[in-house]
Amino acid sequence: MLDSSTERKVYEGILLELHDIVQQNNLRPGDKLPSERELSEKLNAGRSSVREALRALELLGLIETRRGEGTFLKSYRHNRLIDILGLFILRDYKTKKDLVEMRKILEIDAVRLACKRATSKHFEEMERILDAAKERIDMGEIPTEEDYQFHRVICRSSRNSILHRIWTPLVEYSGSVRNESLAREGRARTALEEHRAIMEAIKAGDEAVAVERMLGHLENSKL
Repeated sequence: MLDSSTERKVYEGILLELHDIVQQNNLRPGDKLPSERELSEKLNAGRSSVREALRALELLGLIETRRGEGTFLKSYRHNRLIDILGLFILRDYKTKKDLVEMRKILEIDAVRLACKRATSKHFEEMERILDAAKERIDMGEIPTEEDYQFHRVICRSSRNSILHRIWTPLVEYSGSVRNESLAREGRARTALEEHRAIMEAIKAGDEAVAVERMLGHLENSKL
């Protein structure tokens, strides 16, 4: 069963259980993992939590999802799954302040690189995400997923795979902080405007302005 400790997010418990499944069944790279539904039932966890854990593993390059086939284990450093999870996700951070500080460092470096490396495809994706976020806000909903995806595109547009892999679990870990921030009255719409301003600065290749706007955005988001 999952660790019910209040100090550990549900999805982290799921990751530990997934590791146990890999070990107990002696799974190897290329082997198929149980389906999302099967994992949800086996681990007594919600489908959304299972999906979040699987997404974290996929972004770290530990598993891959094949449309119509399922989810499969990938080879990564001789499949030392627990070592990778411990490094990127399961290690306890000293304080939330350290987590926030590290994310800021990565986000700012990502913006600097994006100013030099982002392509038209990245900007098209940002535009789609911003449009989707506006629709959610207009319907009175909080665009938490769109917020995550926008920052993720910036990290991807840095075209530094290591930066992206480190950033992803940090943001997954701080999901509750982002939700609380966006839930503040008027914050979601203001954050959307800040996102657009950041995108325009990156598109113009203006590193100084892009960094300034990202720092202001993170400060306003209490991140």
